Amino acid sequence: MPLEHLKAIVAARSVEELWALHTQRMAAYGFDRLIYGFTRFRTANSLGDKDDFIVLSNIGPAYVRAMVDKEMYRDAPMVRWAVENEGVCSWRELGERRARGELSAAEQKVMEFNRAMGVIAGYTIAFRGISVRAKGAIGLVVRAGLTQEDADGIWSEHGADILLLNELMHLKLQNLPNLSTRPPLTQRQREVLEWVGDGKTAQDIATILGVTAATVEKHLRLAREALNVETTAQAVLKAWFQNQIYSGPT
Repeated sequence: MPLEHLKAIVAARSVEELWALHTQRMAAYGFDRLIYGFTRFRTANSLGDKDDFIVLSNIGPAYVRAMVDKEMYRDAPMVRWAVENEGVCSWRELGERRARGELSAAEQKVMEFNRAMGVIAGYTIAFRGISVRAKGAIGLVVRAGLTQEDADGIWSEHGADILLLNELMHLKLQNLPNLSTRPPLTQRQREVLEWVGDGKTAQDIATILGVTAATVEKHLRLAREALNVETTAQAVLKAWFQNQIYSGPT
């Protein structure tokens, strides 16, 4: 595992830079198509609002639209496995479960869609959660022409390094700003939320910023709307989760 690559991952300053480094490195191992997902808003019955998901993929926009926007992920066997587990799973298990008749009709439909899209052989990594509401996973697809046997061979030889690199990418990603599909907060919205997080009232913030309390309330309302939450406390928490406040220069 080249030390220079590890240094580049640690030094990455944007999601785009990090993802480009990671996809290039995984392709060198033979996994040239990836799909990564992360949520901090999982509940007992849901992964949260899909607009709050972090989804990165180089498989193609049509695949992501079907899986995320059309919510096929709900019936994807490896997504279900990742939600319930931590660690690594070969997609060989899918074929074995299908042969035993353990997959539902909806799960088999997702598998047929994957096959049509060339997403046939690979591995899934389910990352250890940083909280009970957080869940992240990545699917690694081997390049066209390779089989699951080939994927298992790659993993047998390089699996420890591949797992470490994916865990490093996952951890680094959470420290980069605005990991959301929603538009970012404005500078003023971030500023007023930070002051609220520091315990200041709207009147306190108005005095500090030299504006009226009504103006502060307007920025707080717009921040709540941008983050799709009901209360200012929720807005502070979500903005902090997304590294939109207290993040400093990137």
